[in-house]
Amino acid sequence: MTATQTVPIESPIDIQPPEPTLTAEEMLERAKGLRPVLRERQAKCEELGRLPDETNNDFLNAGFYRIVQPRCFGGYEFSITDYIRVMAEVSRGCPESGWVLALTSGHPANFIAGFPEQGQRDAYGLTGDCRAPCVFLPGGTAIPVGGGYLIKGTWDYCSGCDIATHFLGGLTIVDPETQAIRAQGYALVDLCDYRIVDNWDVMGMRGTGSRRVVIEEMVVPEHRMLVFADAQMREVPHPGRALHSNPLYKGPTIPFLLIELASVAVGAAQGALDIYDEILREKKWNFPPFPRRFEVIEYQQRFAQAQGWIDTAEAALLTIGAKYVDIAGREAQNGTPFDAETRRRLVRVCQQCIELSWNAVELIFRTGGTSSTGRLGPLARYFRNMAVIRTHFAVQTDQFAANLGRVHFGLPPTGPG
Repeated sequence: MTATQTVPIESPIDIQPPEPTLTAEEMLERAKGLRPVLRERQAKCEELGRLPDETNNDFLNAGFYRIVQPRCFGGYEFSITDYIRVMAEVSRGCPESGWVLALTSGHPANFIAGFPEQGQRDAYGLTGDCRAPCVFLPGGTAIPVGGGYLIKGTWDYCSGCDIATHFLGGLTIVDPETQAIRAQGYALVDLCDYRIVDNWDVMGMRGTGSRRVVIEEMVVPEHRMLVFADAQMREVPHPGRALHSNPLYKGPTIPFLLIELASVAVGAAQGALDIYDEILREKKWNFPPFPRRFEVIEYQQRFAQAQGWIDTAEAALLTIGAKYVDIAGREAQNGTPFDAETRRRLVRVCQQCIELSWNAVELIFRTGGTSSTGRLGPLARYFRNMAVIRTHFAVQTDQFAANLGRVHFGLPPTGPG
């Protein structure tokens, strides 16, 4: 029934990573080396509507899926800043591939690390190979039954479900008699226990394979359910975090999710800037004496403006990543709270990183010349991808900004965000 062989809870947790001496710098160099290959595969990724098999194999062989996976479960447990750099570098070559990688490799640091110990053992099995995309919003229900939960549901926008080993589905936990909402949770489900419906037909990010996942009806054991929030969506303690000493695995969910998304956006903007650099070097200005565009002051200014937005977004994101771990560590050590306002401030900075990246891509697309906007060209692809990234619910700034302001002034938030 299960896709991976589970490890009994009595066994020690000691899965070795494939390359025990691999360093974060070596992993980053691998990402840089893959960049031109990923750029060549952009069109294929978009056409397939999923991560190409060769790209998935490259990511597996490079160890990318294990970058922030706990060391005791076969991961490398590198820092969050290492994660940001690698995700941005991959996304620079192909934003769609980077999106799948960022979401499936980032979840061990926040989602899976919160599950009860046996749930984490089930996820990583005997080898540590775990790729678990998650749909955060509840798409189904969970009813408590003896020893577990009866679950069923439908989840759209599951990026990377085609190359996954597991699926994490957001669920509303309801009372079996009254049907009243008790809490919110995630169920850990094996690949063989869900089916995929191909309903992903959008203008950008087509290669993410963000299709519908369907679970007709099944019972999951209690240790495969993480109750992460109460009925009002207020986050509650995650029992599995006690297994880990690294504060990376102890911080709140939403800020880390935004770090994942912003890493891809920054990388996509860097990729668009690479294309812009080539355009300005190769294309001539339309008027005599027909200099190369990089020699024209307007294009020099535009390039520098876009570069400045991207550099600012990258610097802010790296700072937020380090701050996230620092605050989580202080909360774990001495009880200094990772309070509601602090969480929302981190989210807002990540959203601003995405907005700055979009500003850069929009400027590049608008001034790159009509001949560079062909539907199958790379510049148009970066533009479409960034446009779709900005539709993600976690990037809608109005609700998040309003709630941040309300919390600051001692008012309750209105709805999620």
